[in-house]
Amino acid sequence: MGGVGDDEPASKRMKLSSVELRSLSNGSAVTEPIAGSSRGLMARPIKSEGDEEVIGPKGVIKRVEFVRIIAKALYSLGYKKSGALLEEESGTPLHSPVVNLFMQQILDGNWDESVATLPKIGVLDENIVKSASFLILEQKFFELLDGEKVMDALKTLRTEITPLCINNGRVHELSSFIVSPLQCVLAGSPKRDIVRAKSRSKLLEELQKLLPPTIMIPERRLEHLVEQALILQQEACLFHNSLDKDISLYTDHHCGRDQIPSRTLQVLEAHTDEVWFLQFSHNGKYLASSSNDRSAIIWEVDMYGRVALKHKLSGHQKPVSCVSWSSDDQQLLTCGIEEAIRRWDVSSGECLQVFEKAGVGLVSCGWHPDGKWIFSGANDKSICMWEVDGKQHECWKGPRTLKISDLEITSNGKQIISMCRETTILLLDREAKAERFIEEDQTITSFSLSRDNRFLLVNLLNQEIHLWNIEGDVNLVAKYKGHKRARFVIRSCFGGLDQSFIASGSEDSQVYIWHRASCELVEALPGHSGAVNCVSWNPANPHMLASASDDRTIRIWGLKDLKYLNVKRAECHSNSNSNSNGNHYCNGGT
Repeated sequence: MGGVGDDEPASKRMKLSSVELRSLSNGSAVTEPIAGSSRGLMARPIKSEGDEEVIGPKGVIKRVEFVRIIAKALYSLGYKKSGALLEEESGTPLHSPVVNLFMQQILDGNWDESVATLPKIGVLDENIVKSASFLILEQKFFELLDGEKVMDALKTLRTEITPLCINNGRVHELSSFIVSPLQCVLAGSPKRDIVRAKSRSKLLEELQKLLPPTIMIPERRLEHLVEQALILQQEACLFHNSLDKDISLYTDHHCGRDQIPSRTLQVLEAHTDEVWFLQFSHNGKYLASSSNDRSAIIWEVDMYGRVALKHKLSGHQKPVSCVSWSSDDQQLLTCGIEEAIRRWDVSSGECLQVFEKAGVGLVSCGWHPDGKWIFSGANDKSICMWEVDGKQHECWKGPRTLKISDLEITSNGKQIISMCRETTILLLDREAKAERFIEEDQTITSFSLSRDNRFLLVNLLNQEIHLWNIEGDVNLVAKYKGHKRARFVIRSCFGGLDQSFIASGSEDSQVYIWHRASCELVEALPGHSGAVNCVSWNPANPHMLASASDDRTIRIWGLKDLKYLNVKRAECHSNSNSNSNGNHYCNGGT
């Protein structure tokens, strides 16, 4: 059928065609009669559902629906003669004769006739008939106004639109257009110097959305079904983690384990004690880590994915429990255990400000997205908001946080998230002054916010990780199990392409990775010799994962067949002995 030309009208085609309608809906000013069936009004009636045969190996596809959708797609793609030929050869019209007539009446502006035809096209719901009639008569009303036939428009409003007794608010608006034509412009219905058929085609699109799909098939229905199938395959794929992975209609989608970062590419050894926390910057160009050795380190990620020490940050008097990146990644906060928060310049490594509160130790930190404010949790259970120059701006007292708690701020700056009790997370809307809560049955040890601010990942004492939807009413979405936690705070994170994976540390020295949607364990990565306290997935590179351990090291994980990391095997051993940055390049072994 691909060889059939479309240069001239098919001789057997009647007035109505979805293809012409499709052209109109795309903005072209076609004014010729449209056809929707190769047989036009002589097309045999569409079979009822009970009479339809089914096709396909599962026996769930109705033949008539399948043929009609294909015909609709052919017309939408511009293959008018092929669509008409399919209708004729299959004996299955895209639209029934009465629907063809109705569509033509709309495009011709025969409003009274189209309203009379509407109940005959098979719509059983009276409310739909009224709503469709309203749309048609509204179009008639505006075109009368455009033609400066004000009295005729007023008559249509009074004797045809108002008696429908629906959409009274819109009826009042239409009345105001007669009084003040300028409001017609403000309402988006100006006096138009455009082809009438163009606006009428838009009316047909609106009617199409309103009417049952069995009567008028929605535009691009086949494309929607195919896209839906591809997306579902992609989401069901346990290992899908690459934008480069082509999705083809020719085969079912499948990715291998080689898409998951499971090979140790580097071991970073610059810390002298247990590494407790680490986090990639938003742009993925930096990694910050903090340690029991009372220092934090800023690492830089080069264009090949290699990580090198940039600055070692000293000054805290106690172990550094956490770090937080500013939204522009130009500054970093570090927080000592019940001590002070320090603000650092990433480029120079200079300490710009120390945030302290007399008699109170600070336990957590976070940035407002505009970079002008920071937030802190304190051991007196309060949360404070500071100006970047160290001046305290606002404080929320009471049981707002715990001595051991994470702190997250949503990307719009409106919501602060903290642990207010051992089993409860507080979602504080600081503008609305409203509080919501996530209640768990077990003690909460840590949590992490998704990039889209919709989900919260909660680590529990009972060796489970819970995924909560915090958009609107909070609800538990999923649970992840398999990692080990007995004594220490273990942290997890979202990661991978579209944050489709969950990663977590574990006290058995492994890194655990689950498929987010299915909760299935994908990988358990050995390599560390001590408990893995924290993990962070590079937001700019779905193939890079970092883990921090009690063995005083940070491991950088990547793909097993990573080609862009061109490190010679001989250099691996020499770098581990002589590199002043404390980097150990690995050849894939653990």
